[in-house]
Amino acid sequence: QVQLVESGGGLVQPGGSLRLSCAASGFTLDYYAIGWFRQAPGKEREGVSCSSSGDGSTYYADSVKGRFTISRDNAKNTVYLQMNSLKPEDTAVYYCAASRYGAALDGLGHVYEYDYWGQGTQVTVSS
Repeated sequence: QVQLVESGGGLVQPGGSLRLSCAASGFTLDYYAIGWFRQAPGKEREGVSCSSSGDGSTYYADSVKGRFTISRDNAKNTVYLQMNSLKPEDTAVYYCAASRYGAALDGLGHVYEYDYWGQGTQVTVSS
């Protein structure tokens, strides 16, 4: 059973923070690149952040640089996305995904490069 489960979404005011979690089962995240994507209604899914499996390099979309941080806890087989200084335009369903390319991913990657996807968690930023 291969599964990714996101949690931690919710409603937050502009300027607030949330931490999303992505827990994996059925496989080990150590050997996969992990990406976070988001999708707002009527818009295409866009890459937000990625963590490669090799040297731990991280990548961020320009829209979230300086505000979001991706991290891993391999012992817990879990990846996190810390989101600070949230803006209304961050409102979307957030998905985590795992790519077999592992250390080969040197950027956010494309949707088709990811093999496993979580069910998504809603993040709403509103006053």
